[in-house]
Amino acid sequence: MDGRAFASATGLAGEIRDRTVGCLELLDFFLERAGRYNPALNAVVAWQVEPARARARAADAALARGEIWGPLHGIPMTVKESFNVAGLPTTWGNLPWKDKVAADNAVLVDRLLAAGAVIYGKTNVPLMLQDSQSYNDVYGTTNNPWDAARGPGGSSGGEAAALAAGLSALGAGSDIAGSLRNPAHYCGIYAHKPSWGLIPTRGHSPTGALTPTDISVVGPMARHAEDLALAMHVLAGPDGPQQAAWRVELPPPRHRRLGDFRVALWTQSALCEIDASVGERFAAATAALSGAGAAVDPDARPPLDDEEHQRLFMLLLRAATASRMRDEDFAAQQAIAATLKPEDESPRALIARGATVYHRSWGVANEVRNRLRHAWRDFFQAVDVLLTPVAATAAFAHDHNPDREQRLISVNGKPRRYDEQLFWSAPASLSYLPATAAPLGLTGAGLPVGMQVIGAEGDDLTTIEFARLLAAEIGGFIPPPDYR
Repeated sequence: MDGRAFASATGLAGEIRDRTVGCLELLDFFLERAGRYNPALNAVVAWQVEPARARARAADAALARGEIWGPLHGIPMTVKESFNVAGLPTTWGNLPWKDKVAADNAVLVDRLLAAGAVIYGKTNVPLMLQDSQSYNDVYGTTNNPWDAARGPGGSSGGEAAALAAGLSALGAGSDIAGSLRNPAHYCGIYAHKPSWGLIPTRGHSPTGALTPTDISVVGPMARHAEDLALAMHVLAGPDGPQQAAWRVELPPPRHRRLGDFRVALWTQSALCEIDASVGERFAAATAALSGAGAAVDPDARPPLDDEEHQRLFMLLLRAATASRMRDEDFAAQQAIAATLKPEDESPRALIARGATVYHRSWGVANEVRNRLRHAWRDFFQAVDVLLTPVAATAAFAHDHNPDREQRLISVNGKPRRYDEQLFWSAPASLSYLPATAAPLGLTGAGLPVGMQVIGAEGDDLTTIEFARLLAAEIGGFIPPPDYR
């Protein structure tokens, strides 16, 4: 196995600066792997090989002159298909947009390029980013590198699969309801959902909107936790009119030793039962934390009622994503909402209510959310991080049933609703909290699972550092057997 395939972007950037590997040499290495492995994965779906090679040559020439473009100088990478990359299609998996080519870059892409990255392609997504699987009529289905019969998660599933298979050194995705975290969990990599508003989302919109979408964020994905911190320093900062007066200074991690952390643990809810295979990995991680001297509190609970919180999340989530709807789809939701009974809490009802909520009602819900944000601030004065599952199970088999209410996932031998997977993503998403997905190892069936490390708003580097320290204790990313 060539160690470069699964090396950290941080380490590779150091090798480039030390002139032990060339930028074009490294790009061609990953392109060769992508050519060999991507046909079976279908993770990378849009390519710009020759422009990437030209940029890599220029990076080598700059280095020869003593110039370093930034901390990602010469690092080959991919980004999620939904980011605008000038000259490449941005379809969001929507067939009518298959020929829609971006004229400009997303802010995130421009910041990666300004830091020296070499972007060679874009990775697959579900239709309009609205699924926990990554398939669409434009590009087809992405498979999980651990088991091709299973999905890699969504909506940043193509990016997670590419990283896990060693097809690029670093990645970027987006998240509104677990779309960074779920694929990381299912593929065994790291991902970071930033505090809301920390990284600009301009250039990541199906309509070209300049207004950020509530709850929605963009962030880095990687095989090593330290790469998330590197990327956050590159990507965080104000955009547009705010740039004249605002600056971002990320607070340093609260601690540098695992034993100094105060850890809250939350792994059970009636709204989303956790499979024993996931629970076993949590138990092993918890034992390791206690053995390292961390203060682990299994009884500390965030300031929320599970059912009330989930209703609030679904209302504001569906209100946020309504701006992506076509006029005819919004009209259909209005028609559904008009027929609903107050006691109807079905997924169909929750979507319709949220999509058509009156602004006054949204304002009332937003006030509840902001009170919750203050309560979270108090919670994180008593603890440093909160650990939760990312999802109920390891990666599940492909299921493309168009009726999502008929999709089921087996948890502890019992069928559970597909949409229950949104539960564990909700606390960090709704209240704008940072959350790092970190691998915990493999189930008995040989599939990766992860945990979610949630922190106080703005404490992004704390959750990332905790994930890095945990990897030193229990191990981190494991390459899938067929890609080593």
